[in-house]
Amino acid sequence: MNNTNPKVAIITGAARGIGLATAERFLAEGWHVAMIDIDGETLFGATDRLNKPEQTLAIECDVAEPEQVQAAIDQTVTRFTRIDALVNNAGVAVFKPLLETSYDEWSRVMAVNLDGPFLCSQAAAPVMIKGGGGSIVNIASISGVRASMLRVAYGTSKAGLSHLTKQQAAEFGTLGIRVNAIAPGPVDTAMAKQVHTADIRADYHDAIPLNRYGTEQEIAEAIWFLCSDKASYINGQTLAVDGGFEATGIGLPSLRADGRQD
Repeated sequence: MNNTNPKVAIITGAARGIGLATAERFLAEGWHVAMIDIDGETLFGATDRLNKPEQTLAIECDVAEPEQVQAAIDQTVTRFTRIDALVNNAGVAVFKPLLETSYDEWSRVMAVNLDGPFLCSQAAAPVMIKGGGGSIVNIASISGVRASMLRVAYGTSKAGLSHLTKQQAAEFGTLGIRVNAIAPGPVDTAMAKQVHTADIRADYHDAIPLNRYGTEQEIAEAIWFLCSDKASYINGQTLAVDGGFEATGIGLPSLRADGRQD
C-alpha cells in the first residue's frame, strides 16, 4: 500500500454486522474507507469506536435514493480523491409469507437490495474508470440461490442482484472494473440473532456440512479477497460463503444420526 496515496473503499450498510467487519478489514490493510448507512446514529457511533478519523468518512445515506447516493459519492471523492472498491452491502429483509407480504414491503426490499447496488455502482464507476479501474462486490445471499420460507421479497431481490452482478461484470469489465458477488449463508449477525429461533438455527445446522453459522469476519475476508489484487482475473462470479449449505442436498442429518458423520 502506498501510504501517500492509499486506496479507497466505499462500503454501504457499514454501521454494523458484515459491513462494519468489512470496513475493519480494509482499514487493517491501510485503506481509507467511506462508510455509508441509513442509520446515522449507529454509523457515527461505529466510526467513533474505530477511532481512525484520518482513514474513515461516515455518510448517512439511503442507497435507494439516487440524489443521496450521488451526494455520498461526491463526498467521498472530495475527501479521498479516488474510489478503488465498492462493497454494496446495504440490505433489508421482510420475513413474511408470500400472501401476507404487502406491495410496499416488496417495493422497499427491491429498492434497497437491488436498486441500491445499481445506483451506487453507476455513481461510483466513472470515478473508478478515471482512476484506472477497481472492484465492485455485491452482497447477495444464499437465499437468492436456494428458495426458502418467508423470503419472497428478500430471496427474489438477491437472485436479481446475482444477475445484476453478471451484467455489470460484462460491461464494466471492459472498462477495468471487476464485479463479483458474495452469497453468504447463515451468519451470526444481529439480524439473524433477532429472527432465527432455536428451531431455525437447528435446521440450519442440520443442513450445513460445517455444522455452524458463519461469522461476520469470515464474510469480510471473502469480500477483501475479491477486492484485492489476488482476485485480479475473477469477474462475474457469485461466491457462496456458506459452509457448504448451497452444495448440499438431503441426507446430512440422517448421516450424522447414523454415526457416520460427526
